[in-house]
Amino acid sequence: MILDVLKNSLGAASQLIPVEALLGNSQGSRMPDVRPTMLTASGAQLAADVCPTAALALERQEGRLHLKLDYGKCIGCGRCLQVAPEIFVPAKQFTWTGASREELIRRWDLQDVRAEIHTLMGRALNIRQLDPGSCNGCEAEISALTNPYYDLERFGIHFVASPKHADMLLVTGPVTRNMAEAVRNTYEAVPEPKLVVAVGACGVSGGLFARSHAVVGPVDAVIPVDGYIPGCPPTPAMLVTGILRVLKTRIGQSRASGDAALASEVLSTALRRPVAPLIPSPEQQT
Repeated sequence: MILDVLKNSLGAASQLIPVEALLGNSQGSRMPDVRPTMLTASGAQLAADVCPTAALALERQEGRLHLKLDYGKCIGCGRCLQVAPEIFVPAKQFTWTGASREELIRRWDLQDVRAEIHTLMGRALNIRQLDPGSCNGCEAEISALTNPYYDLERFGIHFVASPKHADMLLVTGPVTRNMAEAVRNTYEAVPEPKLVVAVGACGVSGGLFARSHAVVGPVDAVIPVDGYIPGCPPTPAMLVTGILRVLKTRIGQSRASGDAALASEVLSTALRRPVAPLIPSPEQQT
């Protein structure tokens, strides 16, 4: 009997967890992680208010607001995940064990996205959605951005009907041959500074329609593209994340080149231009 047990035990496959699976694995620790692209001052403040050990706190450094997360104080209660689930998620990888006390403290910039938008664009970020050949799957997800759950307008971002009023083109689907010229004309109609975001697998690469004779190609085959949002279709959360990331990238580039003030001045000048009346005056009619 004992020999049978030993034989079965020695013949069984090893149940040891590989070292690679152990290192950095934080499952079950309940430690929180932060989604930087979804971070807002209001959500961070809400989480800081319910944190029982003050592991989460808002602090101001060099005139900028930051969220501080001190893992040395965090007890993994999960309250931040409950009150702000779009910002805080359970950490899947945790590499701060065995670190110094200072390394247990993480910080994220909390500069208001709306203020960043105003820095670059002067006022709000206006988006013109353009469909040169989509199956409308991406449009269904984009329309969800305006509902109360996602509420894109809280960031100061609005959809507009005319490219002349837009700062960003959100282009879905592959560009079909009969729409290529319209896409170029729409791009030219958008005033500077302007951004272009290709949405969905079709907008990024042509997707399932890439080899069709009726398709010119992805969006960047026709006009310059600043950022890409993959997916078939991408979720509203992916769309929000992508739009904000493209915007922050452009803001960073503008700060580096020193043209943010110039871009804001150009847009402000355009906004002050007199608008022609819809109905011509009697003098104009003659």
